[in-house]
Amino acid sequence: MPKRLWSVIERSFHPDKQLHHETIFTIGNGYLGTRGTFEEGFAQDSPSTLVHGIYDHAPGMLVPELVNAPNWLPIRITVDGTPFRIITKTSDFMRPPEGHVLGFERVLELDRGVLTRDVLFRAASGNIVRLIFERFASLHNQHILAQRVRIIAVEGSPVIELESALDGSVTNAGVAHWAQDMHVLTDGDVIALGARTQQSAYTLGIASQLICAHPMPVPETDDRLKPAMRTVVQIQPQTEAVFDKLTTIFTSRDVAAPLETALSALEAAAHSGYDRLYADHAAEWKKYWDSSDVVIEGDDECQLAVRFTLYHILITAPRHDENASIGAKTLSGLGYKGHVFWDTELFALPPLTLTQPRLARNLLMYRYNRIEGARHKAQANGYEGAMFPWESTDTGEETTPQWSDVQPDGSRIRIWTGDTEQHISTDIAYGVWQYWRWTGDDDFFVQHGAEMILDTAVFWGSRVEHINGRYELSQQIGPDEYHENIDNSVFTNRMVVWHMQIALRTLDWLKVHAPADHDRLVAQLNLTPERLAKWADIIDRMYIPFDQEKQIHIQFPGFFEMEYIPVPDYTPRTSSVQAILGHARSIQTQVIKQADVVMMMALLGDAVGSHEVMVNNWNTYYPRTDHGSSLSPAMHAWVGARLGLMEEAYDMFHHAAHIDLHDNKGNVRDGMHAAACGGVYQALLFGFCGLQLGDDGPKIVEPRLPEHWKQVSFGVYYRGKRHTFVVKNPV
Repeated sequence: MPKRLWSVIERSFHPDKQLHHETIFTIGNGYLGTRGTFEEGFAQDSPSTLVHGIYDHAPGMLVPELVNAPNWLPIRITVDGTPFRIITKTSDFMRPPEGHVLGFERVLELDRGVLTRDVLFRAASGNIVRLIFERFASLHNQHILAQRVRIIAVEGSPVIELESALDGSVTNAGVAHWAQDMHVLTDGDVIALGARTQQSAYTLGIASQLICAHPMPVPETDDRLKPAMRTVVQIQPQTEAVFDKLTTIFTSRDVAAPLETALSALEAAAHSGYDRLYADHAAEWKKYWDSSDVVIEGDDECQLAVRFTLYHILITAPRHDENASIGAKTLSGLGYKGHVFWDTELFALPPLTLTQPRLARNLLMYRYNRIEGARHKAQANGYEGAMFPWESTDTGEETTPQWSDVQPDGSRIRIWTGDTEQHISTDIAYGVWQYWRWTGDDDFFVQHGAEMILDTAVFWGSRVEHINGRYELSQQIGPDEYHENIDNSVFTNRMVVWHMQIALRTLDWLKVHAPADHDRLVAQLNLTPERLAKWADIIDRMYIPFDQEKQIHIQFPGFFEMEYIPVPDYTPRTSSVQAILGHARSIQTQVIKQADVVMMMALLGDAVGSHEVMVNNWNTYYPRTDHGSSLSPAMHAWVGARLGLMEEAYDMFHHAAHIDLHDNKGNVRDGMHAAACGGVYQALLFGFCGLQLGDDGPKIVEPRLPEHWKQVSFGVYYRGKRHTFVVKNPV
């Protein structure tokens, strides 16, 4: 496979796209993620390293957030006394006083998880050097970070001064989470920091070593939170100097003494050396790609984009941690404060369930280990069972803010999702059920998964309202978040029916295959005959809004009495229609934020209704959908492909696959869209390729590939065995 189909390339520097590129060039290893900021820094950059599970609730903040760790990247270089940095304007091209960048290229190698930057730089002296920066977060050992700088003398014999530092002064966009009494260490060629979060009291240790001919400590400065090491060397013409910087990082979530452990691990890493660490890292990546890659023949652009989305899921999924999960913005930015949403179970989880089931299990265990927080929320709201939070952090308690940030007019908008977007509990049950069906992980299901399914069913049994001989749900927010606190969201009501069905199936299975655990859960969750009878009654008499004459599902009663807005007319745009119309007006219109009824069709398939009903639903809701959320296009691609609407399906797929790569939403500066990444995989396999899970295992049913695709090849795991498929286009 050509290397270009594995490489995301920035061929020249565009300062207006710097924050976008910082996000997409994130490296990570399932333990942490580091944005693609420059080693030497850049004006208005946003350096961040986010470590799974390290949250803090700073004074004055409405909710806790994932904490920006000390920056391990800083490497500052001078060439003949001229500081190397990217300067976008200069008045003297031939011999500028501050040096000049003659060429720039940055490459993210997806197959190896390595970020490289290649710069041709002329110093004020006239000497020209080529600087090649390389970095990776080891996939072989998640606590090791590595950088290499090669400096080649292209013209002249330049004198190079290189300074390597750690920066403990970082914040979350101005919010300080680390206590200022950091332990700072400079010992020989090693520098280190020990830090503690202010509220949550997590501790972190980070240590770094500069490996070169003559490292020297930097004299103490007023800024003691930035320990540094430096070296000076003169390079002869047409030769190069190589500098390696190795860093280790641990937290109190991993070990009792993070700083001491980081120092010890650094010594071992330095003994191995950069080349050995690189080889181990690349070998580990090969194992993951051997399981996860999807090969599209006939569409190089989408091939690269699909690999890009899979890469970002793989670098974010916790590998050795059952108490961390994938946030909505992965570990690539500060957006949504690192909180975990439904984006995980319905979007990011499925690709891992099919290709990396061990990692998928970790994500579900994160939820199980926080089920007490879900029970607290249910109780606080007057319900029984487990009611999972819309936004979750390390504790499992609800962490959705109740109010937005200040708007341009000085007002704040009430955020209702934490109160009434309750379908998250069924979304998690759906993820558990699909994981178990694909993996056959009975131990997980018996000990953990069944309890989550059953206790969230207990919640719904106490939440539904019996009105005029049927069951209803008032004050809900479905996937379409433009319409808040509506009654009888068809998505939510129908998914609750599904939830009750699989809860009863779960009990039946346990009774046969794990009778002792069946009895344990029946007693623990108080699953009385009366409760189970009510679940069956809910299945039979839940109100599912449906127009018999038009043969369509009604998103919620009253939806079609709202103002109709021709969404397709509002093009081209990068803003949502809601942003154009304003919040107050948009919630009174038929504009839909994201796949809602279409999402229901994706998850439940033929169980939703006949082909005619599915097409009618599509024709009704597709023209009304704003795609204000990044997760929407992929779901439309999935359903559109199953309905044979190939032009619309491919347009949606292309848009979804490039949402982050091309910054289609204009907000990638805040981090990747985890849901879009996972949705692309599902649209490709479940939509175009027709992958389904039958009673006898996975199979391909009526594949419908875009006409210019020749074939799609992929592999998935079913009950521990890998199944490979090649779907050819008959066109």
